[in-house]
Amino acid sequence: MSDRRLIYVATFLRAVATGMVGVLAGIYLARLSFSPAAIGAVIGAGLAGAAVALAVVTVAGDRIGRRRALAAIAAASAAGGLVVAFASDVTVIAVTAFLGMLNAHGRDRGAMLVIENAILPSTVSDAERTRAFAWYNVLQDIGHGVGAAAAALPQLARAATGVGELDSLRAAIAAYAVLVAIAALLYARLSERVESGTEGTRAPVSPATRRILAKLSALFAVDSVAGGFLGAALFAYFFHEQFGASEAGIALLFTVGRGMSALSHLGAAWLAGRIGLVNTMVFTHIPSSFLLMTIPFAGSFEIAAALFLVREGLAEMDVPTRQSYVMAVVRPEERTLAGGVTHLVRVGGWALGPALAGGAMQTIALSTPLFVAAGMKIAYDLLLWREFRHVRPPEEQEPPRNAAERG
Repeated sequence: MSDRRLIYVATFLRAVATGMVGVLAGIYLARLSFSPAAIGAVIGAGLAGAAVALAVVTVAGDRIGRRRALAAIAAASAAGGLVVAFASDVTVIAVTAFLGMLNAHGRDRGAMLVIENAILPSTVSDAERTRAFAWYNVLQDIGHGVGAAAAALPQLARAATGVGELDSLRAAIAAYAVLVAIAALLYARLSERVESGTEGTRAPVSPATRRILAKLSALFAVDSVAGGFLGAALFAYFFHEQFGASEAGIALLFTVGRGMSALSHLGAAWLAGRIGLVNTMVFTHIPSSFLLMTIPFAGSFEIAAALFLVREGLAEMDVPTRQSYVMAVVRPEERTLAGGVTHLVRVGGWALGPALAGGAMQTIALSTPLFVAAGMKIAYDLLLWREFRHVRPPEEQEPPRNAAERG
């Protein structure tokens, strides 16, 4: 199996595991009689562990070796999942959640994603790089959806076999660990071609890359804070309070929206091949932000839902194109660092956004986060286009016309 396919299969399995545990972790911990504060502490410990791993990978991932780092992180996650599945003491579970980087967020935001992003460009040509990232994101979206659906299995098992509730949940957490363990085995099969060539040493970062990362990080910080204003929980609250939408209606809307986002990744790769990566990022993102500002003026939930779905079909077309662009404008040996730095910035923005959005909803108006987020995202897009429209990836650069120009 090729390196790219190994990455695809591993990331799909990891996404299924993450999607499932994101739904079940809180329920499982509650069935262990943990208090809400303890549940929050365990989930926070897992995310803190993931953040530490991300920082380590950013600084030393290539020195450790990409294959070794992927396999080690996945193995630690699998081992942590097994301990969490069979332990009952809150301290043991919290420490294990940290060491095992237990991700109860429902979406993959961790260190393995950064290393995979650094590897993918080496598995394809420049012309195929964006399509490779598009399929990578499609598989993640599908995996998260399959995992969320798989969270119903404990209840089905109880109905079919009479197994106890806690035991059925323990089995599901163990299944999470097994899926991640299989991913670890797949990572161990990657070839030497995925490495940066700088194992055991610290690769120097060029001044040009430092300038690019500084600008991109500042811009991504704006975009990610705005994205934090639009988390699923706050969006669901808005639809419920503004339009009286039911939980079932909102759940269906979000499910269809994830499907729209998955399909949009492939559309982004097609469009980028015709108008370029930066243009695709900007000229699909701006219309999605204007659509966001129309949702509060919808006269009914049905109209608001239609606007939301159109927006979802555009809002994430910048994801595979952004990943492809960041990897293309730095040297191959700088890709892990570039991915890690820009991802750390985004994680920080996502963490900051919800608190600001909640305060704005309470003190100003329910729809305030939508307008603020749209404005911030439009500003981000315009600044991105101004700063980077002339910084083109290799596949968009015109080749020399004759021998004199090459010389």
